[in-house]
Amino acid sequence: MERARQAGEILNARDLGVVACTRCAQVWPIGTRACNRCGHRVYHRDVKSLQRVWALWLVGLMCYVPANLYPMLRTRTLLTVQESTIVGGAIELIEYGSVGVALIILIASVAIPLAKFMAIAFLAISVTRPSTVSKNQRQLLYEVVEYIGRWSMIDIFVVAILSSLVQLNVLVAISPGPASLFFALSVIFTMLSAQAFDSRMIWDAQRWRKGKKDHE
Repeated sequence: MERARQAGEILNARDLGVVACTRCAQVWPIGTRACNRCGHRVYHRDVKSLQRVWALWLVGLMCYVPANLYPMLRTRTLLTVQESTIVGGAIELIEYGSVGVALIILIASVAIPLAKFMAIAFLAISVTRPSTVSKNQRQLLYEVVEYIGRWSMIDIFVVAILSSLVQLNVLVAISPGPASLFFALSVIFTMLSAQAFDSRMIWDAQRWRKGKKDHE
């Protein structure tokens, strides 16, 4: 261990003869088929991880397009019916002077989802091709994407609250538009895509490239 640290080599669980459960993080000897703590199947690497990542990523992206084209909110008054998309609603808020709320909507509904799509795609590509971004930075990026996934439903929560509160029968009523369904599906598939990514491949790719250079 001391010689490995001096040489700058990173030992992984496989080098130490152990494997961790991806559900509860309990460590077991290599060859263990099921975790004795939670019952989850124990495996060294998910060989089909990237296939699921790209499939779920593509479906999430396909849902994100109509989520921005169709109306998110439908406001019905006594005489008119007004429909607002995500960006259109933010622009209206800016015109009414609510710049802060508009920025929150644009960041939560446009900037963050696009950043998540790009981050997941970058991580999936980086484990198959050389990357100038270090493995530590890519691991941190993956953890950030995993963390912010739980906050991606803020738009759906706002629509649900408004729809339940603003129901004045004939005078005014707010109902969710078709974009709310597509946006929720986009968030769900993006979260599943991030969870399908096996982050251990980041470290495997780094070691594989290092071993290839040593042989050359």
